[in-house]
Amino acid sequence: MSTPARPGNRHHKRPRGEGQWALGYREPLNKNEENKKNDDGLNVRQRIIDIYSKRGFDSIDPADLRGRMRWYGLYTQRKPGIDGGKTAILEPEELDDRYFMLRIRIDGGQLSLAQLRVIADISNEFGRGTADITDRQNVQLHWVEVESVPEIWQRLEAVGLSTTEACGDTPRVILGCPLAGVDVAEVIDGTEQVAEIYERFIGDKAFSNLPRKFKSAVSGCPAHCTVHEINDIAFVGVVNEAGEPGFDAWVGGGLSTNPMIGKRLGVFVRPDQVADVYGGVVGIFRDYGYRRLRHRARIKFLMNDWGPERFREVLQKDYLGYELPDGPAPEEPRGGRRDHVGVHPQRDGNFYVGFAPKVGRVDGDTLHRVADIAERHGSDRVRTTVEQKMVILDIAPDLVDSVVAELEAADLQVNPSTFRRQTMACTGIEYCKLAIVETKATATTLIHELENRLPDFKDPLTINVNGCPNSCARIQVADIGLKGQLVVNEHGEQVEGFQIHLGGSLGPTPGFGRKVRGLKATAAELPDYVERVVGNFDKQKNDGERFADWVQRADESDLK
Repeated sequence: MSTPARPGNRHHKRPRGEGQWALGYREPLNKNEENKKNDDGLNVRQRIIDIYSKRGFDSIDPADLRGRMRWYGLYTQRKPGIDGGKTAILEPEELDDRYFMLRIRIDGGQLSLAQLRVIADISNEFGRGTADITDRQNVQLHWVEVESVPEIWQRLEAVGLSTTEACGDTPRVILGCPLAGVDVAEVIDGTEQVAEIYERFIGDKAFSNLPRKFKSAVSGCPAHCTVHEINDIAFVGVVNEAGEPGFDAWVGGGLSTNPMIGKRLGVFVRPDQVADVYGGVVGIFRDYGYRRLRHRARIKFLMNDWGPERFREVLQKDYLGYELPDGPAPEEPRGGRRDHVGVHPQRDGNFYVGFAPKVGRVDGDTLHRVADIAERHGSDRVRTTVEQKMVILDIAPDLVDSVVAELEAADLQVNPSTFRRQTMACTGIEYCKLAIVETKATATTLIHELENRLPDFKDPLTINVNGCPNSCARIQVADIGLKGQLVVNEHGEQVEGFQIHLGGSLGPTPGFGRKVRGLKATAAELPDYVERVVGNFDKQKNDGERFADWVQRADESDLK
């Protein structure tokens, strides 16, 4: 898509000092913008192949190491042994290890067995067996050395996978329903739209220098599993008055330290228009996004200032060149859980089987085992979900019991407890340079404790564990959101702990978690705390009442 002619200033209240390109302000206003102006992040690929992989870690230009390498999914991981109290104090070079996290894009969560096996092999050969399924359907590996990266890329690209723009100020992975094309109640299959967006925009230098990251989702899922409300742009399946399936467009959602729910543009987008609308919205973000301050550079701030009416006007007039008709809002999500765990029918008479690793943590051997189980039962399609889970598609009715038995024997639960099913955790201090506390092991311990203490609890309940304030694990929209920080224990010692957010939710009545004054817990106290508050809910809830609704009316004493 070509850059449109600069419109007049009638649409804009912000001063030039926000660094908006469309207002003629091209001089970089911070170091990140300067690095991107000096050289496009996509250009680092050739330097990795020709120089850094041959000369080693010490040859990497610092501007590439902590900047442009992200354009290919590479972040230096945290040096072991640095406690969370030093996270915000040390310089980046003091936090950097000589190894990388590598994020593999899995657009739409779609994997063939050949792709899954390649990821498993790379994990075992180059990543010390590590693999985490993220809440954006990607797989992250750790302990990757720069010398290995070109071979990793060759192997991934040979099976149609990529790390291009998996990180950085770019259009990142496109979320999609893992059941696209097979769900019995699907509104519309978004698979073609995800593929077209990827082909047209990913790796295109016209869109490789955005003010910040850009997160997207395209789905016709009746459970609304791609959490469209908190993406930068999301297309949600709807049916218009004429009975035609299409999409409702949402823009400007996001969490982190300034959470905002996306806003509906109020338009009906035909399937063949989705990529054009995506390109128009990402173009507006590139041209009008705020580049002066990193913490205000996401598209949600622009949407918050403009409002959806103005945003729609600029999109139609200056980027699309045509008007979009008004359209309906999506139906409410079905069921109490917006995921795909368990055994359920497909539209073709086969079944899909969704299962729950613990907080997304798997390894190369486990991924191979999943591929083996799928292959033995006639499936060539595996999916990742935005809840850090996985799904095997296309299981014949008479093979379902066998698949379930083999998965459960591998501790991949098809019928998990609420706590196993709905607890998520970000990477945490083990590898992340932004983290303050450990998350994966803490969340795993919490799951085990709650399963033992509350074996009969069956209600939907999301517990999201985050190692810092940035909300990679979506703490503000969880029933129980745990934000990592250092707290003082009963002995006066500073230890790992969490600020607690309660009653966040998405859907028809979205809201961010309630913060009760002074409500914190050490990591060691978490099982006792969660057992107590969940027990209070269990005793006081009305028929059919959600945890989030109970929190709004509960006494503070019952939340502490």
